[in-house]
Amino acid sequence: MFKRLFIAVIVLGLIAGGIVWFKYFRDGMIAQYMAGAVPPPVPVTALTVEPASWEPGFEAVGTAISARGVDLAIESSGLVQSIDFAPNAAVTEGQVLLQIDDEAERAGLAAGEAALSLARAEAARAQTLTSRGVGAANTVETAQAQVESALAQVAQLQAGLNAKQSRAPFAGVVGIPRVEVGQYVVPGTVYATLQDLQQMYVDFTVPEQQLSLVAPDQVISVTTEVGAFTAEGRIIAIEPQVDPNSRLAKVRAEVSNPSGKLLPGQFLRVRVALPVEEGVIALPQTAIVASLYGSYAYVLRKGEGDALTAAQVFVQTGRRNGGQIEVISGLSAGDQVVTSGQNRLSNGAAVVIDESVDLTTGE
Repeated sequence: MFKRLFIAVIVLGLIAGGIVWFKYFRDGMIAQYMAGAVPPPVPVTALTVEPASWEPGFEAVGTAISARGVDLAIESSGLVQSIDFAPNAAVTEGQVLLQIDDEAERAGLAAGEAALSLARAEAARAQTLTSRGVGAANTVETAQAQVESALAQVAQLQAGLNAKQSRAPFAGVVGIPRVEVGQYVVPGTVYATLQDLQQMYVDFTVPEQQLSLVAPDQVISVTTEVGAFTAEGRIIAIEPQVDPNSRLAKVRAEVSNPSGKLLPGQFLRVRVALPVEEGVIALPQTAIVASLYGSYAYVLRKGEGDALTAAQVFVQTGRRNGGQIEVISGLSAGDQVVTSGQNRLSNGAAVVIDESVDLTTGE
């Protein structure tokens, strides 16, 4: 019995020892293989650094305002007789847009014109009698005064009649009617909006630190939030004061809008262009990696033969312009910089340039 137990213990010991030996042998072989294995080159895209023209500028947010835009209001009270425009219709200057019931005013004007005719006849009769020496001079003066009074009365009645009819003060696009036919309205009731969309203003603000960079007639570009509208314009006015609360100054630019796509009140991204600078090193923003220790880029270095390796180079960055970023120091003309694939790179890693990617389109 003891002999069998001893043999079992010996066998179990040999099995356990074999397992332990195999584990250490396997780990050693794996480590030896990994130490001798060379990782494949990492595919990246790259470009050669070249000084180029830099179009500096700064960004702001603005609001579109029509050069001519009003809320159309009613001048006289009464019942709306007709609405003579369709929503979003283009109207001409002087076009009738709204008609208020004017029956009483027309009757009053007719009475006034009859009184004017009578006054003129009386004045002519008085003038005839005076010229014949059978009338007094003051009679002519009284008759003439009555004519003037009747003329004033007619003019007043005509003004009241005109107030019953609303016309477009300028050509533009009229909005949605805010009153209905048969509705009783009072003076000051807004019945629609009228906007001239051909020429637009863009109002935006500039920090006082950048106020010296803007000037009248300076070129700007504007883009809507969704990018459906892009246009260039020029600064036409700068507010001669800075808001003491926000430390911002108001600036107004003028932008053409022949297509009518830009509407008053829209949010706009404004870029103010500054004079072009030559010899500036700029890279796509994807080429720069930000870290806690600073911004850096990977520069390609030639190794043995035609092999390329990535060297981590810390850089000092400056201004941004669209998708470009200015590099103040750290890179020189002729350096080949990685523009994509940095997330798989480390300092000294082998790389290969993937020429299947078009850097101009990203495809």
